[in-house]
Amino acid sequence: MVIAIHGGAGTILRSSMTDELQAQYEQGLNDALEAGYTILKSGGSSLDAVEQAVARLEDFPLFNAGKGSVFNNAGKHEMDASIMNGKDLSAGAVSGVNGIRNPIFLARAVMDHSEHVLLSGKGAEAFAAQQNIATASEDYFYNEFRYQQWQEALKEDRVQMDHSDKKFGTVGAVAMDKTGNLAAATSTGGMTNKKFGRVGDSPLIGAGTYANNHTCAVSCTGHGELFIRAVVAYDISCLMEYKGLSLSEACAIVVHDKLKKIGGEGGLVAVDSKGHIEMPFNSEGMYRASIDADGKKTIKIYKD
Repeated sequence: MVIAIHGGAGTILRSSMTDELQAQYEQGLNDALEAGYTILKSGGSSLDAVEQAVARLEDFPLFNAGKGSVFNNAGKHEMDASIMNGKDLSAGAVSGVNGIRNPIFLARAVMDHSEHVLLSGKGAEAFAAQQNIATASEDYFYNEFRYQQWQEALKEDRVQMDHSDKKFGTVGAVAMDKTGNLAAATSTGGMTNKKFGRVGDSPLIGAGTYANNHTCAVSCTGHGELFIRAVVAYDISCLMEYKGLSLSEACAIVVHDKLKKIGGEGGLVAVDSKGHIEMPFNSEGMYRASIDADGKKTIKIYKD
């Protein structure tokens, strides 16, 4: 049984972090990690574990997902999420949804209760109502820090990551349960001031999220356009399946070579079918945490 989670990557510097803020981030990571691990310890599935871990991260306002989602150009919150089961390659995803309290629950409902993989916008919201998925008012998603970021971006008419210092605040989780099944889940609020219904890699199976019991489970965070073009999550699985590389080798090639060559910044968390964990990133930092097969807990932000 293993689990790994992330809360975003990017230009995360000690010099711009207070002790109090760092403690809040670490507490948020710990709470989500424990929520997922508790399910695994009680004999629950990796799918339930990643779903609950991501839901906790969505509820934590410092991360750009769920409650902490950024404002788009129209002053709304357009959220994306996806989840995948490594046992049978079933998957569910939603993009551009508004007012959904926990988008990851809606992605799970798409997987479990529809014949589709990806639903978007108003259609996804109609499906959420049919499935009794909890919603929340705009007040719930309002965050003064996010609002000021949006105002700055509006003034300069630019689209930016969820922090002006290039931080990609997507959240995600991967896990292996006691039966050896793998699962991955990812959720995001996208880019501040995004326009035209922009969608990143998070809800795209194979780009931001992928799970296959024969290889690995992956959840990404980074500059979505580049992660889509590099098909990052599936590429790692392919390198393992077709070239026989280890998880560590595959992650190193994709994150530190292939992505960097096209200017892709960010990272990911991954676990393979043997329970090995990798949390690589090519940015200054990545909010990340894991509990390995020996029960050892790790919570880190910076490169060291």
